[in-house]
Amino acid sequence: MVYVLDDAPQVMLFFRFLKENANFVENFQKSNKMETIKDFFISENNVYDISEDDYKHADIVVDSVKALARLTYKSIYIVDYYKKNFLYVSDNPIFLCGFQSNEVQRMGYSFYFQQVPKDELRMLLEINRAGFDFYSKTPIEERLNLYISYDFHLKDKGNNVLINHKLTPILLAPNGNIWLAACVISLSSNMKAGNIEARKYGSAEYWTYSMEKHRWVKQNNITLTQREKDIIKLSNRRYSEKEIADELCVSTDTVKYHKRSLFNKLGVSSIHAAIAVVSNSKLI
Repeated sequence: MVYVLDDAPQVMLFFRFLKENANFVENFQKSNKMETIKDFFISENNVYDISEDDYKHADIVVDSVKALARLTYKSIYIVDYYKKNFLYVSDNPIFLCGFQSNEVQRMGYSFYFQQVPKDELRMLLEINRAGFDFYSKTPIEERLNLYISYDFHLKDKGNNVLINHKLTPILLAPNGNIWLAACVISLSSNMKAGNIEARKYGSAEYWTYSMEKHRWVKQNNITLTQREKDIIKLSNRRYSEKEIADELCVSTDTVKYHKRSLFNKLGVSSIHAAIAVVSNSKLI
């Protein structure tokens, strides 16, 4: 393109704008970058030196996951970060969106590009990067104790279904990176996507991830009183408020008081959501 003399001031102003707004340009480029399946398999988690014999030993783990899938309504799949595919996908329908499990396994992460809303796909890619960063800063001997939990929507027959997704490493590569990871899918008890947490088994602390600040924030674990634990356990057995009161030898007003306290602690508005949070966070 050739500019005549009259265009020169505008051209100079344009380049000055680019120079003074470098961050704007960088963010614009990022927002318009075409995401691909490769973005789920980042260099920070490169996996090397996995042999066919290693895969024979991994078959035992896969068979164990298959057995677990037969005992739960939740969907389970295994990500292989060496071959960069899904090694296994269970038949449980929550995750499948009308596909057969072998179809989703064949699609791998391209399934996400088809079934996850575009803005939430970007969220998943950021969680992926942040999760591996968090993982890399954890001592190798503690890495198998980690899991990350978050919520996002799947497009299923015209509806957006909010699901909870948990990922935990099950086999590490010789360099300490994740070779195989198990993912567990269930219906979310929350109202919107996000709710990103990293937890370490046996730790009283956990971490939440801020999409606004793009960083992990350490949190203290929630502690339940014995009365709150009793109410959760009895509610899980489908006891009514009156039946809980009779069982605990207190008034129904006392039960309601402890339920309100419980809801405030957990940030929920129903006993069903409270049970889900307590179960997911292993608070009992």
